[in-house]
Amino acid sequence: MAKTILVVDDSASVRQVVGIALKGAGYDVIEGVDGKDALTKCNGQKIHLVISDVNMPNMDGITFVTELKKLPAYKFTPVIMLTTESAEGKKTAGQAAGAKAWVVKPFQPAQMLAAVAKLVLP
Repeated sequence: MAKTILVVDDSASVRQVVGIALKGAGYDVIEGVDGKDALTKCNGQKIHLVISDVNMPNMDGITFVTELKKLPAYKFTPVIMLTTESAEGKKTAGQAAGAKAWVVKPFQPAQMLAAVAKLVLP
């Protein structure tokens, strides 16, 4: 059975590029347009990994990860932040919220897939 990854980004083109790379590697993909939308998708179904942007309208990525980690079903779900942010303060806030990896845009799909492979257990 394929592993499911939730991709959260307010940019449709980023969701598309990430989705194509993940689907090509055999993953199932669920998309969220911002943190608030993504939380509605976290309804108890098994999600093996979350890839989230930081800067989004309605609910930013760090707030989303903080809220996600409060849900018992997703407390241990690994999170990769995929963002244009490279400031240490943002990274520290992301790690404090529960992010396990930080990938800066623009990114190479192979680089992102390597990070995914390390965090999605077989």
